[in-house]
Amino acid sequence: MPEHGIYLLGLCFQFAMSFFAFIHHLKYSIMKNFMDENFLLQTETAQKLYHEHAAKMPIIDYHCHLIPQMVADDHKFKSLTEIWLGGDHYKWRAMRTNGVEERYCTGKDTSDWEKFEKWAETVPYTMRNPLYHWTHLELKTAFGIDKVLNPKTAREIYDECNAKLALPEYSARGMMRRYRVEVVCTTDDPVDSLEYHIKTRESGFEIKMLPTWRPDKAMAVEIPADFRAYIEKLSEVSGIVISTFDDMIAALRKRHDFFAQQGCKLSDHGIEEFYAEDYTDAEIKAIFNKVYGGKELTREEILKFKSAMLVEFGEMDYEKGWTQQFHYGAIRNNNTKMFKLLGPDTGFDSIGEFTTAKAMSKFLDRLNTKGKLTKTILYNLNPCANEVIATMLGNFQDGTIPGKIQFGSGWWFLDQKDGMEKQMNALSLLGLLSRFVGMLTDSRSFLSYPRHEYFRRTLCNLVGKDVENGEIPVSEIDRVNQMIEDISYYNAKKFFNF
Repeated sequence: MPEHGIYLLGLCFQFAMSFFAFIHHLKYSIMKNFMDENFLLQTETAQKLYHEHAAKMPIIDYHCHLIPQMVADDHKFKSLTEIWLGGDHYKWRAMRTNGVEERYCTGKDTSDWEKFEKWAETVPYTMRNPLYHWTHLELKTAFGIDKVLNPKTAREIYDECNAKLALPEYSARGMMRRYRVEVVCTTDDPVDSLEYHIKTRESGFEIKMLPTWRPDKAMAVEIPADFRAYIEKLSEVSGIVISTFDDMIAALRKRHDFFAQQGCKLSDHGIEEFYAEDYTDAEIKAIFNKVYGGKELTREEILKFKSAMLVEFGEMDYEKGWTQQFHYGAIRNNNTKMFKLLGPDTGFDSIGEFTTAKAMSKFLDRLNTKGKLTKTILYNLNPCANEVIATMLGNFQDGTIPGKIQFGSGWWFLDQKDGMEKQMNALSLLGLLSRFVGMLTDSRSFLSYPRHEYFRRTLCNLVGKDVENGEIPVSEIDRVNQMIEDISYYNAKKFFNF
């Protein structure tokens, strides 16, 4: 081969190698780093919407299950296990599924480190489960840790977090300050003294902790002995002797007034389905006498009593201008063996199937006809009801309050990227996403506030794509910016009058 031919061949080889190196570099340069500043933000517009608008908004956590005493006492966490795994049935479910023995989830005979070690072993198996994202988002935002949690990094991460938890700024109140929380609404029974809410307020703590009225036990008539015991407790705390249905309602109203005095602005009901049976006042009074006397009720009597109680509670809320919330669609405590061993809220609940649209409509219409339908938020657990809820809202909007009837954010099994996107898409298509009051944690953990960030990133990505696809005009970007801030913060602040 002539010398110049060899030279040309060499040039071609060098060019080919350079070209393949460039392609290799390009391939990996466009791959996003895990959990970087643009996590979940797939377009430039989405990035601007999040960083310049959503991220700067404070947090209003209008529905959670924090333990009020922990806020009042400014609880100091003894370990990462306590703040992260204690009471977290999401993690327990994943650990059990990964073959971890129950004693490492809820047991009393294992150390905090042993439980955390088992969680660290489980984390690599949670890829594509929201727990994988939540875990690393919480480590990053709370503790400044960018490492991926796995068995190799477990001890280092555990020790670093424990050292920080010993610092004053990592107490319960410190965590709330870290995430710029402005208001939290806990979930409280009518018989609760609210002593820790009062203590927190009187301490001068700058973050509002308000109670939420959760009267589920006052309509739980399935077990007469339990119902009677609850009504006797209600009688004790209200100072009203209860022997009739009217007495019970009077006692509940007195407690309702007390909650209002302590700043309560919302009620919440955890129900399997909506109840809207026809009934008469005489029937309800007779049903109360029967169950209070220790006799079991028929299925029909139970449904009528629950139907009457939902109306009573709805009217109380209307009179005070509260917002009523309904979380429906869960089948709880499916594993009777574990329920007997551990009790409720330990990770054995699932999505239910209920045909409830007609009953929901009838219940809302019953209050609306009386002129006593207050602001309402509807949360469904089964995603097949997304469009049902989204269309139900429009039936009872009355022009008095923007978004008076709300489609609640993705709840429980649905408070993850796919569930939130589906909820927001249904609301966008069939209602007004712009009037949505946004995200909440629905959590017992002081490390759950990054769920607000997760939601905001998902929201910005959804809207940002529309802008870049030409589905929302760039000329309206100021309106888009305001919508993001509204959904992240301002809508909730105005809606609940915080």
